[in-house]
Amino acid sequence: MAKSLLRLEARKLRKKGLSVKRIAQYLKIAKSSASIWTRDIILTVEQLENLRKSSLEGAERGRIKNALLQKERWKRKMETFKKSGIKSIGKLTDREFLIAGLALYWGEGYKKGRRLQLCNSDPKMIKFLLLWLQRCFSISSLDIRCRVGINYIHIKRENIVKEYWSRITSVPLAQFTRTSFKKVENKKLYDNFNDHYGTLSVEIVQPSRFYGKIIGLIDGLHANMPG
Repeated sequence: MAKSLLRLEARKLRKKGLSVKRIAQYLKIAKSSASIWTRDIILTVEQLENLRKSSLEGAERGRIKNALLQKERWKRKMETFKKSGIKSIGKLTDREFLIAGLALYWGEGYKKGRRLQLCNSDPKMIKFLLLWLQRCFSISSLDIRCRVGINYIHIKRENIVKEYWSRITSVPLAQFTRTSFKKVENKKLYDNFNDHYGTLSVEIVQPSRFYGKIIGLIDGLHANMPG
């Protein structure tokens, strides 16, 4: 059985409450592999109790409880950082929003051939960019074209993926161009297959109206760096 399929099977067995040792024996794999593949799966108290009663994993309950505690601590820590970050940044002024968008486009945007285009998989970044284009340059949503890029193995999910990005961007499906399917062989199978939405490329129609201004402002960022 392929390694990726063994990984998926191991995760299925773990979610059913089997011990790492039993999974390794059943699939004829190393215990270390079974542990690595399933270490993020938190068992229910009932499943832990069943393991304890079966005496399959003496230290399993403590390990899982410790993993759960660490996960909760990290979650609380990141929530604290998030609140601190939101408070520190505060509400952006128009000038700050302009500069933030310029820095984003400088790093991620297409800057050759007088095209205005950015491609990314992060929906938050895509939404930020669209709002920036509309607020700072009065670019109409009608002047925006979107293109999905995704692995060919997701071809049956094309409509679902496009609808996802249409909801994220509020751009009608009529303004989505032909999907770009990447024919790259995946060596792994993932259990979050149906939660993958590829990348979205956002491009502006007739970009020459805005290209020079945006590139000029980016040059302004470079020229006015501190020091």
